Amino acid sequence: MNIIETLQNAVKKALKELKIEAGEVIIEHPADLTNGDYSTNVALVYAKELKIKPLEFAQEIKNILDVQKIKYIDKLEIAGTGFINFYLSQEFFDENIEEILKQKENFGSSDLGKNKKVIVEYSSPNIAKPFTIGHLRSTIIGDSVANILQFLGYKIIRDNHLGDWGTQFGKQIVAIKRWSSIEDVKNSRNLPAQAGQMKTLVDLYVKFHQETEKNPELEDEAREWFLKLEKGDKEAKEIYDITVEASMKYFNMIYERLDIKPFDTLHGEAFYEPMLKGVLEDIEKAGIARKSEGAKLIFFENEKYPPLMIQKKDGATLYATRDLATDKYRNKEYGKDTLVINETGVEQSLYFKQIFEIEEMLGYFAKKNRVHIGHGFIRSKDGKMSTRKGNVVWLEEVLDEGVARAKVINEDIAEMVGIGAIKFNDLKREAKQNIIFDWDEIVNLKGDSGPYLQYSCVRARSIVAKAEVVRVKLLQSCRSLTLTTVLERLLYRFPEVVYRAGKEYAPHYIAQYLLEISSAFNNFYAQNKIIDKDDPASAYRVVLTHAFSIVIANGLNLLGIKIPEKM
Repeated sequence: MNIIETLQNAVKKALKELKIEAGEVIIEHPADLTNGDYSTNVALVYAKELKIKPLEFAQEIKNILDVQKIKYIDKLEIAGTGFINFYLSQEFFDENIEEILKQKENFGSSDLGKNKKVIVEYSSPNIAKPFTIGHLRSTIIGDSVANILQFLGYKIIRDNHLGDWGTQFGKQIVAIKRWSSIEDVKNSRNLPAQAGQMKTLVDLYVKFHQETEKNPELEDEAREWFLKLEKGDKEAKEIYDITVEASMKYFNMIYERLDIKPFDTLHGEAFYEPMLKGVLEDIEKAGIARKSEGAKLIFFENEKYPPLMIQKKDGATLYATRDLATDKYRNKEYGKDTLVINETGVEQSLYFKQIFEIEEMLGYFAKKNRVHIGHGFIRSKDGKMSTRKGNVVWLEEVLDEGVARAKVINEDIAEMVGIGAIKFNDLKREAKQNIIFDWDEIVNLKGDSGPYLQYSCVRARSIVAKAEVVRVKLLQSCRSLTLTTVLERLLYRFPEVVYRAGKEYAPHYIAQYLLEISSAFNNFYAQNKIIDKDDPASAYRVVLTHAFSIVIANGLNLLGIKIPEKM
């Protein structure tokens, strides 16, 4: 029941009768429901071209549309300076409610992405560094984007591109050897706090950077140890393996608490290290790099972007070289027609433009198959957080605080409610927005929050369960039992919202929509006695409540937010 296409075709047909070959016809929802369910500005667009008054032209179009008798349209009106507003019929809403009840957890899904593969790379924490509040955004935005695209029929490969290589491991080795020992780090796994071993590693990393301010030679020592690690030194490898094991154990604990779907690939930078030689050879063959002060850089035509270094003067490769190796591997493994999405901080926007350009030059991926979703920073009130400075907020602390506050609601479901609140408070914002870290905002459980949506869903499910107990029949056909409600006029939009969220890689559209339908449902609940054995319309109200419970559950599932059985 693609009503938008129906309306677009009807308007184009009307314009054709008026001797106008229309291009794109925009059909949108009016901001105010009193102005109908859909609206088009087509009269304003073409009136200017025809040099006639928009209101007069709108009336001409409306007259033709009235004759067409468009299915599911109850009436048309002209508003404002020439908008044509469409009002959907009760028949449309009745059939849509039936469709929701029929499709259940599949309502809103589609086969849009059938036979298409998408790699969604997200989270990507650094080994031996804390999983901070800053990592929350990439993790939950990426997970939600993957959920949405999968719901739209795409074959999804969830990728966690771990930061498990580089000079920071030389720093870690130096710190352990100078101010701790391998045995101490091993024994730290017995500390009572879940973060015990990670906390030990991070404290040592911070100490290294504090000490380099007094003793800069430590940086040279770190580079020497990383070189040993690259060459397979036994001691360096042992320390490295301990840090990886401790980090992955900690990361997996966080992913489990956040209810992040399992990753299909967990290849870190170390995995692609053997492939770097091939990438450098490809660059050499393509003739797109040249030396500058001993280093190798790629320069862009017409200085479109600043040059990007891909090899240092000492022969060492960089993060960019490893990213190119990653996508060369993906090309071979999944095919060049695969869509590759990177969810990272917005500060990497220029970098990814450079990478996408180079990959097109090398034939790894066309730019149309590469997407960067850039999220804003979570900053402290004093500025950007930094592991080196030791001023980061560990995500585990935030999750614990959310759960502690949720215990006031219900201790038994505090984990689900507290973490749901944290996830929703982030996902309801447009990803590119920056966030100033504030405890009361990050773990907010009131107002337009995750718990509000969870409670709305639980309430609706409870009503439906009670209705079955008192034997109010759930009708499969509900024709003409009630006047159209605001709730009906919003529920049918869910597939449109999911489509837009997938097309723009933007979960916040779903989050905002869920707030809107929850408000409509709670108003509906306040104004109606839903279960009434003596009222013939009661069955319809139960059906409508059931439909709402399905839609909000589907939306929360796409956001990765669990729903308690009771609240």
